[in-house]
Amino acid sequence: MQAEIRGQVAHHAGEAAERQIALHYERLGFKILYRRWRGAGGEIDLIVRNPEILVFVEVKKSRSIARAAERISRRQIARILASAEEFLAREPDSQLIDVRIDAALVDELGTFEILENAFGHD
Repeated sequence: MQAEIRGQVAHHAGEAAERQIALHYERLGFKILYRRWRGAGGEIDLIVRNPEILVFVEVKKSRSIARAAERISRRQIARILASAEEFLAREPDSQLIDVRIDAALVDELGTFEILENAFGHD
């Protein structure tokens, strides 16, 4: 029962972090295209766009920014990259816009840090 409650709390905290990060991108002039887009490779938390760039956003919440960063594994990065490639293959004009993948790291107080181009792929 305890594990189930902890899981529910973590799920809701993750959703709240995603909403917070989506609002941040909207304030920067981005349009939220998708939340929790799922492809064969896995899920992308947010896909946002402005006239200049399309951004895939991985949101990680933990007790601290550093712990949130540690939660992004190499395997997860590979899944995100595969899903982003799948998304782009389906999108018309995807070769005409710049693309990047950001990591949004959120701590338990709601403080966040956005790492643009977090995985080093342009």
